[in-house]
Amino acid sequence: MPSKREQVCRQCRVEKTKLFLKGDKCLSGKCPVERRAYAPGEHGKMRRRILGYAIQLREKQKLKRYYGMSEKQFRLFFERAERRKGVTGENLLAMLERRLDNVVYLMGYARSRVHARQLIGHGHFLVNDRKVNIPSYEVDAGDVVRFRPRTAQTAGTKELVESTQTKAVPGWIEVDRAGFQGRIKALPTRADVTLPVEEHLVVELYSK
Repeated sequence: MPSKREQVCRQCRVEKTKLFLKGDKCLSGKCPVERRAYAPGEHGKMRRRILGYAIQLREKQKLKRYYGMSEKQFRLFFERAERRKGVTGENLLAMLERRLDNVVYLMGYARSRVHARQLIGHGHFLVNDRKVNIPSYEVDAGDVVRFRPRTAQTAGTKELVESTQTKAVPGWIEVDRAGFQGRIKALPTRADVTLPVEEHLVVELYSK
């Protein structure tokens, strides 16, 4: 039976795309998606035609795994996106991008979204100078996200921030690495989502 670490990488192989669940490993030549670009299992190399419900399910699973959410959490986000004005699928993606764990990862202040959730859960981040320990917290335009002062002074944090100096940051986020913080310049749009996903299929799945 695969170890827990191997199971994480199997998720990317199932979706046949990088979900960036393992931090630096995803950017190296050791990434299983690059080494074995086919689904895991005995019949992984077989070409299967996926249609209808199966396609919709795969897109939903891809999004869930990318943002590290349970089915219940994901469904709640979808229902909230559905109630908002605008296109449901685009609303959903924008809301997922605004999750605090995703923002911390995009800023380069965590090795992965899983790591970001751990740091947030332990109270290492402040939003507008208030401690927030809920990874699903949605940031807003103008919010300032930063390390708690005590955390910023640790050698581990300084090393982490130093190692991500060259990491590309989305245009809707402004990062001040010297100040161990970042600011939300604007709300993310559909164009800011880099994961190859067809969100309308997720909407169709939940609309049945």
